[in-house]
Amino acid sequence: MLNGTIEHVVKQSVLFSYVLSQPFAVYVDAYPALQNEQLLEAEQLQYGQHGETVRILQHKLNNLSYFDDKIDGDYGVLTEHALKNFQKQQNLAITGQANQKTLNTVVDEEKKQHKEQLEDMSGSIYPGMKKSDVKIVQRALDYFGYYKGEIDGLYGPLTQQALEIAEEEHDMELVDDDALKRLYEQNQSEQNIQNEKPSENRNNEQTTEEISSQEEVKQVSVTSTNHSQAIEAARAQIGTPYVWGGESPGGFDCSGFIQYIFQMEGISLPRTVSETWNFTTQVDSPSVGDLVFFETYKPGPSHMGIYIGDGQFIHAGESRGVESSKLSNSYWKERYLGAGRIQ
Repeated sequence: MLNGTIEHVVKQSVLFSYVLSQPFAVYVDAYPALQNEQLLEAEQLQYGQHGETVRILQHKLNNLSYFDDKIDGDYGVLTEHALKNFQKQQNLAITGQANQKTLNTVVDEEKKQHKEQLEDMSGSIYPGMKKSDVKIVQRALDYFGYYKGEIDGLYGPLTQQALEIAEEEHDMELVDDDALKRLYEQNQSEQNIQNEKPSENRNNEQTTEEISSQEEVKQVSVTSTNHSQAIEAARAQIGTPYVWGGESPGGFDCSGFIQYIFQMEGISLPRTVSETWNFTTQVDSPSVGDLVFFETYKPGPSHMGIYIGDGQFIHAGESRGVESSKLSNSYWKERYLGAGRIQ
């Protein structure tokens, strides 16, 4: 398993000496290994405590989809409830208190999650790609101390180098050079075709049958997609930070995000999750473009996202902002209420 030790992360950074001279909490978010070390040094966390270490615990529980409330560093009822769910899932003593064994398990599970993301998603990205999948891989590489660039979703030389180092050090097949080359060439070829403008003579030579066929294809593509503009708007906002009460690309909360993306289609939705739940028509199972609702920190619908197919939905989460998640994830699966369709 990838360990991502504190020495590996900090000593490879040009900020090494500067970091050591600064307040610890200032850099805890920039270096996941420092988060792990600070959390494990706590040995015991429990209800009523507050501070940076509690915030780190909340952050990690959120990454693991157990905690979906405000990350404020206060060990309250919701943090205790989230930890009890984690302990239950991991077959630990269900106390709601974070003892050393629980803290070690939290760290191990987060490492496991990032490792699986690297193995599962690294094969689907290639040089030149700019996509949310690349961001996920970059964050995982950053977690283990291999990636030092900006998490921008662009597969450039730094991402390639980080993958190669991780592959070499841990004997993992993360980079298929031949496959990456073929995908890159294919992508470039498709871009060249799209950039080629058809000649004026060729346009004039189109028959009535060809024009009719094109119109038919366009009509089919429109009618077969549900709220395609909203979905595209949602994808474009992946990586946008979470802001309580936010309803613009500067920051979203979950209902502000949904309201924003449907405005792209000229559809006005209520501002709260519960109001939106009542606004939609309930369906047995979600189709692309439907909204999916969850019961998180209070009874009834309190979180939502837009379903994009293949068991995935896009939503604004408090820790990672706008992201794509799986309905099959244990956290979301246990809290799923149902789907609603916007007519």
